[in-house]
Amino acid sequence: MAKLPGLIGGLGITFKTMLKGAVTVQYPHEKEAPPTRARGVIALSEENCTSCMLCSRSCPDWCIYIEGHKEQRPPKREGGRPRSVNILDRFDIDYALCMYCGICVEVCPFDALFWSPEFEYSEPNIASLLHNKERLGAWFATVPAPEPLEVGAESGKKK
Repeated sequence: MAKLPGLIGGLGITFKTMLKGAVTVQYPHEKEAPPTRARGVIALSEENCTSCMLCSRSCPDWCIYIEGHKEQRPPKREGGRPRSVNILDRFDIDYALCMYCGICVEVCPFDALFWSPEFEYSEPNIASLLHNKERLGAWFATVPAPEPLEVGAESGKKK
């Protein structure tokens, strides 16, 4: 008989919970906006990439594949030496291997990699999860603008 008040209290909580509406979102039919700093897919700004391979070397999963070549460009000033410039030929990320740690985004010194909040890129074929530079560049359009600095913060740009 000592268990009866506990059982009745438990059933009361169960009935109260049953009368409330559902708190989950039925995903395919209803969609929520992701949080501001959500990690979805990595986007590439191809014009900022210098093929320095820093992101590829720092990736713990080795899921970034980069190929490039050097080209000679004319000197910037009269009488100067010709410049050697890296040209990006291939930039692929294999999302079947990626663990979304974000080390590649953080380590890029040229702001070529960004987090996009897009998370709906599932594929029926695992080979389709290898995104090339064109597909990574298309994700760049979904990258949100950086948040404004707080009052009193310094921008980091040198004057």
